[in-house]
Amino acid sequence: MPARELPVRPDLDQLKHQAKDLLRALHDGEPSAVADLARYHAEPIEPSRAKLADAQLVLARSYGAPSWPRIVLSCQLIDAIWRDDVDAVRSLVLKTPKLLHENALIEGRNWGPPMSYAANLGRDAIIRMLHELGATDHLSAIGRATLQGQVGTARILYGMLDSPRLPTDPLGGPAYTLNVGGTAFVLELGAQVVDGSGKRLAPVDTVLETDSRKPAAKHEILELYVQHGLELPDTPTMALHRGRIDLLEEHLRRDPRLLRRTFTHEEIYPPELGCHDEVLATHGTPLKGATLLHMAVDYDEMEIVEWLLARGMDVDARAAVDEDGFGGHTALFATVVSQPNFWMNLQRKAQVAPFTELLLDHGADPNARASLRKQLHPGFGHEEMHEFRNVTPLGWGEQFHRKIFVSAPAMRLIAKRGGLSG
Repeated sequence: MPARELPVRPDLDQLKHQAKDLLRALHDGEPSAVADLARYHAEPIEPSRAKLADAQLVLARSYGAPSWPRIVLSCQLIDAIWRDDVDAVRSLVLKTPKLLHENALIEGRNWGPPMSYAANLGRDAIIRMLHELGATDHLSAIGRATLQGQVGTARILYGMLDSPRLPTDPLGGPAYTLNVGGTAFVLELGAQVVDGSGKRLAPVDTVLETDSRKPAAKHEILELYVQHGLELPDTPTMALHRGRIDLLEEHLRRDPRLLRRTFTHEEIYPPELGCHDEVLATHGTPLKGATLLHMAVDYDEMEIVEWLLARGMDVDARAAVDEDGFGGHTALFATVVSQPNFWMNLQRKAQVAPFTELLLDHGADPNARASLRKQLHPGFGHEEMHEFRNVTPLGWGEQFHRKIFVSAPAMRLIAKRGGLSG
């Protein structure tokens, strides 16, 4: 199994530097480099006598490539696709025909063979050329195009098929990326949200549990499912997922205690819709036992947060405390560690903390204390359960083990309003 994974757009110059660094490490006898040499080289070689070609081979195989020339080809092919250079892609494929059907990234990642890879980027001219050369991954390419919202490209690919058909799980890709255009396209082509017996086919679990936070797109996709025949539970949590303040108003009318209620994990992520446990449902601050306010903050639902506060929701309403004493946190904690923070930090966007500011302006206690525990989704790497006992919102952010989920602006605002560490 490869020890390394190529980025979506690998840089050949960077790989050349990596090979040189590996060679130096071998000559210096660094244990990890020596272990890689023993694992990936075809022949036993004394590390101090290794040559650049040896380091290149070891590096290539650690990425899942059979040889250094093969990883060079992959880099050249992918670069040409990104540049939309039809002639360069054609030349590479004609010179090495097997490239047409092999994963462009060799191992890891799921961007697929060259046609599918090009579909991710909407490279229509390249796709037509590869089709003429005999590419066969049309269904995979349609899936990648709809996942990325390349609807025009998906239409071209669909027209290339000998008989009309859709990829397996056609709604799954655009559900993961919360892509409305891709979802609408496959529904237009006949993708089903329920089968003939009324059993759910729509990937509602993916829409609710995906790591993206695009509220408007999430609302639209759920409504598209409903329009095509799916029945969603009539619950306050589902009304929030749908962004339906009108439905929340109706639930509040029926249950005046709604704004004081806490909700189980299963109420937020219904198992009957295919949803999973607390680890597989991606969020930052735990939502098990949360109120609607906690949930709205995690899902970036500013309008709903404002509606809840306008209806008299206690800004310091606490989550339920479980049998082990964990929970009891306020929504302010959820502004410090959250899924939206992950994306802001990952994309290196200039951060703001509107939810933190709003809650503090409504009197949120900057020094509320709670005990929390958290295990991140396996997609973020091997994770164990981490425990954080009797922490303030600032302490929660300071101690949280993955800083990419932590909002520095939220921390600064809380400190400015009197928040203490601990």
